[in-house]
Amino acid sequence: MDAATITTPAVLILLGPPGAGKGTQARMLEDKFGLVQLSTGDLLRAAVAAGTEAGLAAKAVMESGGLVSDEIVIAILRDRLTQADCAKGVILDGFPRTTVQAQALDALLAETGQKINAAVSLEVEDAEMVTRIAGRYTCAGCGEGYHDTFKAPATEGECDKCGSTEFKRRADDNAETVASRLAAYHAQTAPLIDYYQGHGVLKRTNAMGSIQDIARDLEDIVRGAVK
Repeated sequence: MDAATITTPAVLILLGPPGAGKGTQARMLEDKFGLVQLSTGDLLRAAVAAGTEAGLAAKAVMESGGLVSDEIVIAILRDRLTQADCAKGVILDGFPRTTVQAQALDALLAETGQKINAAVSLEVEDAEMVTRIAGRYTCAGCGEGYHDTFKAPATEGECDKCGSTEFKRRADDNAETVASRLAAYHAQTAPLIDYYQGHGVLKRTNAMGSIQDIARDLEDIVRGAVK
């Protein structure tokens, strides 16, 4: 099964703590199946740049230093799902983060007769996450992700994808901050595993292996979920 064989829009959710590889795997699934990766941050930035009603509402909140409400995020997601490139379906990366958001997402999808095909839990060990996150960096030109240990550029100092020689690291990718983010994940987002288990759409995959092994597992999950 590839992009051509998906005839109805699929909705996939990737769950997992910071550093589990959700973004990397979502981009690989995009290429394989013609799905569109949607992350909360990208959605907000695009809506603000486009000047949509929901985007303007988000901009006002962000400029005031507040947190964008679930209602605004759902409104932005509603607008995005109607765009032509989402015809094959989407991969939600970083949303929902709470069961309240999950319920709001269910209501949104019900409006158009859609459903969640699979919520995939990328399961990892907390201790491993500190090592993974502390060593990661991205290309300043195209955003391609790399890691000191697991994924270095083929040519040292040069991005494989765009050839840029400039890279950047997040200031909060350190052990103390990572521990705090993991605690927040377990408190707020991990309960989604029980939520989607109860809805019969939860899938689990061991995300401690290589990028390629995890990708193969996810491809099998997608094929089974959208058949």
